[in-house]
Amino acid sequence: MTHCGTGTIETERLLLRKLRADDAEAMFRNWASDPEVTRFLTWPPHKSADFTRELLSEWVKNYERADYYQWGIELKAIGEVIGTISVVGMDEQIGMAHIGYCIGRDWWHQGIMTETLRAVLSYLFENVRCCRIESRYDINNPHSGQVMKKCGMRFEGILRSAARNNQGICDVGQYAILLEDYLKGSPS
Repeated sequence: MTHCGTGTIETERLLLRKLRADDAEAMFRNWASDPEVTRFLTWPPHKSADFTRELLSEWVKNYERADYYQWGIELKAIGEVIGTISVVGMDEQIGMAHIGYCIGRDWWHQGIMTETLRAVLSYLFENVRCCRIESRYDINNPHSGQVMKKCGMRFEGILRSAARNNQGICDVGQYAILLEDYLKGSPS
């Protein structure tokens, strides 16, 4: 893998960029405080914008690392962040990145996360030279798995009682895409 850090990515509707300290209010308001957004995540809803601000200050420090990949999803039409997408795990030996994402409820079912994930897959394959990119979802949240499928990732199966989130121990579905699939234009 050729680490190059979190670079800016632009799509038709979105600017995927490094988060900034001044994103705290939008992050808190748009998704981090919403129990519906965090329902299937591993972290609880934020109780205050101050907590979000402190967390962001820690994340911002990580942008100094070339192997840190976390994008704020800025909707161009409103000029503020509405979610995040990140590499939440890596295996350098096989060139694998594991992706996690979330987006505010007001932007669900509009194709925004699919547009985001497609752009990040391209970035990781073309710039970081990943060989495999994978992601998981709680099977009780099938919309998240549909995003992966629409982006050409292949379903690899269900891992029983393989993760813990805000609902407790859960079964997870796993999707992945290999570099060879990406280069062939894997069917979506």
